[in-house]
Amino acid sequence: MPDKLIAIVPAAGVGQRAQQLGPEQPPQPKQYRQLRGEPMLRHAVRALLSDERIERILVAVAPGDSAAHAALEGLPRVSIRSCGGSTRSETVMGALRELVPGPNDWALVHDAARPGLPAGALSRLIDTCFAHGAGGLLALPVADTLKRAAGREQVDCVLTGASSGEEGLVVQATVDREGLWAAQTPQMFPAQKLLQALELADRAGWTLTDEASAMEAIGIKPRLIPGSIRNFKVTWPEDFELMERWL
Repeated sequence: MPDKLIAIVPAAGVGQRAQQLGPEQPPQPKQYRQLRGEPMLRHAVRALLSDERIERILVAVAPGDSAAHAALEGLPRVSIRSCGGSTRSETVMGALRELVPGPNDWALVHDAARPGLPAGALSRLIDTCFAHGAGGLLALPVADTLKRAAGREQVDCVLTGASSGEEGLVVQATVDREGLWAAQTPQMFPAQKLLQALELADRAGWTLTDEASAMEAIGIKPRLIPGSIRNFKVTWPEDFELMERWL
């Protein structure tokens, strides 16, 4: 068993793709948007509290963020740190440095934009990682046919209905989905190794979109653990309504 398991929730971003709110709603970081009367961040953090093996949840926010304390008021085992950076990897790295992890500590990183995490999926991830002594992540096999686009129009313009003035997107090729999985969070790894991997990526100037890719870069093969369709990432404006139906 580890000395401790700490959860990190990076919440320093602004969620640009979810900002199509309409005139009656002023722009705000998407983690503070209301779902069922509560901020999305609160739902995501509360989902982690369902497993008592998580000793503490560190929410990493941007310097000057004054909304997190109100959003998370009253939740146990939660601390807020203004260690957020300009990228996800910088934010997670800053949180790990705040934690000063020991050699047997583990870190579990979860998106603030995944408030629908089921307790069973979280437990499955922790059980598997502890049983095998190796890191892993929740993920789902890709079910859709995948197309690689050729064209100059931005994807967010296509999905939000905005016009970019470009010629539009066309199919360049169909991508073989055999063996492909869509990564989710949480992603869970030995804390010191994860910090080392992120620091290496930072020095090398690599662009990372999740913690597993940092571990892969140092030769570690994370385990794929079946996640849940309910654990989708709230990304586009219409996702808020869909997530409210799940919660």
